[in-house]
Amino acid sequence: MLKARMYLDSEYRIGKLDRRIFGSFIEHLGRAVYTGIYEPGHPSSDEEGFRKDVIELVRALNTPIIRYPGGNFVSGYNWEDGIGPKDKRPKRLDLAWRSIEPNEIGINEFVSWTKKVNAEVMMAINLGTRGIDSARNIVEYCNYPGGTYYSDLRRSHGIEEPHRIKVWCLGNEMDGPWQIGHKTAVEYGRLAVESAKVMRWVDPTIELVVCGSSNPWMPTYPEWEYTVLDLTYEYIDYVSMHIYYRKRQEDDTLTFVAKSIEMDGFIKTVASLCDVVKAKKRSKKTVNISFDEWNVWYHSSERDRKVEPWQFAPPLCEEDYTVEDAILFGSMLITLLKNADRVKIACLAQLVNVIAPITTQPGGIAFKRTIYYPFMHASNTAKGDVLLAKLDSPRYDCKLYTDVPYIEGVAVYNEEDKGLVIFAINRSLEESALLEINMAGFDRYSRVEHTILTDNDIYASNTLSDPDRVKPKSLAIDIKDDKKIEIELPKFSWNVLRLIPSSTSTYQS
Repeated sequence: MLKARMYLDSEYRIGKLDRRIFGSFIEHLGRAVYTGIYEPGHPSSDEEGFRKDVIELVRALNTPIIRYPGGNFVSGYNWEDGIGPKDKRPKRLDLAWRSIEPNEIGINEFVSWTKKVNAEVMMAINLGTRGIDSARNIVEYCNYPGGTYYSDLRRSHGIEEPHRIKVWCLGNEMDGPWQIGHKTAVEYGRLAVESAKVMRWVDPTIELVVCGSSNPWMPTYPEWEYTVLDLTYEYIDYVSMHIYYRKRQEDDTLTFVAKSIEMDGFIKTVASLCDVVKAKKRSKKTVNISFDEWNVWYHSSERDRKVEPWQFAPPLCEEDYTVEDAILFGSMLITLLKNADRVKIACLAQLVNVIAPITTQPGGIAFKRTIYYPFMHASNTAKGDVLLAKLDSPRYDCKLYTDVPYIEGVAVYNEEDKGLVIFAINRSLEESALLEINMAGFDRYSRVEHTILTDNDIYASNTLSDPDRVKPKSLAIDIKDDKKIEIELPKFSWNVLRLIPSSTSTYQS
């Protein structure tokens, strides 16, 4: 058995956790919207055509903010196409995903859906084919109370009260040659700052996200961030980050599940660039990070290449997530939490059907993929401050990395109820690990709720025919010495350890 030690002190903290780090994403892509969240005529659909079975699963994820409507889609999107009477809305060619977009769902319908799932909207605007004028008009339509052209247009569509959308993305992945309206850093930075100005003039309370690099392998990274931030710094609040990890043919499992190491370095580099620009401008303002696309994505690549173009809601980017994927996913989630001092918003991309924790069958069931569980566990239990934990773990070398810890974890402490939760993965394929938790400065704890996601088959997944093949199990462990707690982490597993204060009622499984 491997042995690892975690040292925690209630006084040593990374920073307060912003709940928006558990955000997600719905794009007009594949079946995310149509037959995903929206399917009129489905046995569970409500009066607006939204699937209530999906609403229930999304509510359980407790995600506070959802990015919309893209993604690559937004760079060719005319937001006006999705408002007004549905029978008057145009059908369009979506060039980003080579699909037919009917515009049955637009801003007003999506805001209505987010209210059903207890979330807010993070709206992206089109800075590919559109620009400053469209930017100010959409904010007026969404956020201005009334008495002007676009606010009264919203009211004429039956939406009397403004949506009050707080967070806005200034385009999407504008550094990418694949993007409609791709721009250089200077071209984008100038457009972004002028758009930001008029958007804030319409509504001074909004928060703005400027596009960072699409991934750390872009040839323009990290010069892109420096140039864009230099042009926009005083007008924006966050810089975006995106990353997806795939298992290449030459990668073994231990290499694949170590890829979150790159994610941590990516975050630290971008945070450093924000601070360099802050110092250069002698600014008192700190720009933080919106990691608004992240996930594992590779299983569907071959299938996607065979999909015929110009279909309505084609099956694109539908991942059959495995236990192996869930372990990397969990380590990415831990990485975000470890950087909670700078990552204030993050969006799991995406939410339903498209690289998603939830899959639906048209006319049939909705079910949870393996990655659903780590996200649900973290979003529902992590509250308060992320602690500065010291973790000593045995390590290994693999094809891409050296000195990789078998055990990786993070702890979150809630001052209000004295609750302490630890998220940990065991990357070892062969051995369980005994995690010794040494604590100082905490109240007494009497019990640990230990939730485990693992399987003897690391390639096991949940499917339409067997939707509960992989699911977590929980057990309660009484604590004898709450200054030094020992918990066994099964081999190749995701683990949640909720420490229950002595004054709290007993654990119910």
